[in-house]
Amino acid sequence: MRALLMYPDRDFDPHQLLRDMMSPPYRRDVDRQQQLPPHERALIQDLELDTLLHAMGGDDEFLLEVARKALLSGLRNDVDTILYRQEILKDCLKNPAVVRQLYDLMVEAIKTTEKHWWGMSSHYASSMLYSSIDLLEFSLGVLRKLRGIAEEQAGRFESEAFTALFAMFGKELSNEYLASIQNHLTESKFRKGVLLSAELGEWNESTNYVLRQACAKDPNWLDRILGKGPPAYTFYIADRDTAGAQILSDMRHRGISRVAIALARSSDHVLSFFKMLQAELAFYIGCLNLHGRLAAKEEPVCFPTPAPAGERKHRFNGLYDVCLSLQMERRVVGNAVDGDGKSLTIITGANQGGKSSFLRSIGLAQVMMQCGMFVGAEAFEAELCPALFTHYKREEDATMKSGKFEEEIARMSEVVDHIAPNSMLLFNESFAATNEREGSEIAKQIVCALLEKRTKIFYVTHLYEFARGFFNRKIEDALFLRAERKADGTRTFRLLEGEPLETSHGGDLYCQIFGLNQQFQNRQSSDVSSTIAG
Repeated sequence: MRALLMYPDRDFDPHQLLRDMMSPPYRRDVDRQQQLPPHERALIQDLELDTLLHAMGGDDEFLLEVARKALLSGLRNDVDTILYRQEILKDCLKNPAVVRQLYDLMVEAIKTTEKHWWGMSSHYASSMLYSSIDLLEFSLGVLRKLRGIAEEQAGRFESEAFTALFAMFGKELSNEYLASIQNHLTESKFRKGVLLSAELGEWNESTNYVLRQACAKDPNWLDRILGKGPPAYTFYIADRDTAGAQILSDMRHRGISRVAIALARSSDHVLSFFKMLQAELAFYIGCLNLHGRLAAKEEPVCFPTPAPAGERKHRFNGLYDVCLSLQMERRVVGNAVDGDGKSLTIITGANQGGKSSFLRSIGLAQVMMQCGMFVGAEAFEAELCPALFTHYKREEDATMKSGKFEEEIARMSEVVDHIAPNSMLLFNESFAATNEREGSEIAKQIVCALLEKRTKIFYVTHLYEFARGFFNRKIEDALFLRAERKADGTRTFRLLEGEPLETSHGGDLYCQIFGLNQQFQNRQSSDVSSTIAG
């Protein structure tokens, strides 16, 4: 049986996570489409994904790891997979109690079965046999509960995945099938002894042991009196005949070993299904947790419209930084942008005007969309990107092996080594560690080269020469946004289309920090403001 709640045609395998949790470990081929990006650490740091992950998983390490693997491996998903998961998530949002009931059932089932693993790994056939029987008998009860949930709740779910899953429970887990399994398990306990046949081999050693099926029922008293005796000789082992008892034990071990191995494999199969169902449901439990946090703040969410890579679709309304919202008590200001047909978006404007938060909202929405989640916006449509990269400014190297600028160039080189056409790259104050002219020239050459390779770029910068240079070229597929600032210096945290300004209004912050009056603030020249901002 397969759950297929993450992909329509294959299982979701958060590789090492599941292998670490399974005992004994299962060997699985890692699907390339589920591999994590090599720049995983940078994405988590720059997009503040830890905040998002903790909102999804809380203190549950399993939920956290599944959410992390699903988010970061989702960049390889295609449009069909994204829409497939969206329909499942919509079902989960309509029926959260049922989904949590299924997940809790799997968690409890896996915890209970762990105590049987000591016998499963035993070298003794009898220990393996009875541990497998205990595990399978418990699993039958879990399977009956799964079928009961399916029968009661199937009508409330509309997605293809849940419809197929519940139908499978009803078809594969019928009363007749479960009863037949129970009968086989009862027979496998060999309460009437073990009936074996064997042949004499070389040196009269027994060989070719075969386990035979015992009589269907015991003969009645009349048959025992009038019937013929058993067609075999009977012998007894003396109470103190240790060697004879050991020989019989070895014979029994060899006779039931195949049954023990078969039941162990069956219990492995059932338990692996439970763990796979738990892992796939865990992603949607995380989504429910996150949705609950955002709904409590009355933040808008929507299911995005994904477009194939290369179509240069990117428009949204009310897009906000989900991670920032999770850290604040009040709601976060959203932005509306129509970036269809644009490959380059340059964001400039006042310091602390919301530029970095906007950039993070772009990255978060892309990651959330491509893993099949809702996004923090009123409406969102974007093309897929095969990879998402970030290049943010960093603090000075603590080991003093390199300066900030050298470190920026080294990280940029690593990005170029892995970037592919139609990838998305988010720059935040990159190459500002050197002077204005050099930083602008380096940024310009890198951006031009990336655009030639069909890279989609969002660039937050205070490098006026760099931003103005692209603006003056009147590039058709370039969009210029500017953080809004009112005449009195108030930041609205909204981004509007506008040409780059020579000042970043750093003087506003200076006056705010040192308590200078508005008249002094208005007298400041733009070059002084730029100096303070630097």
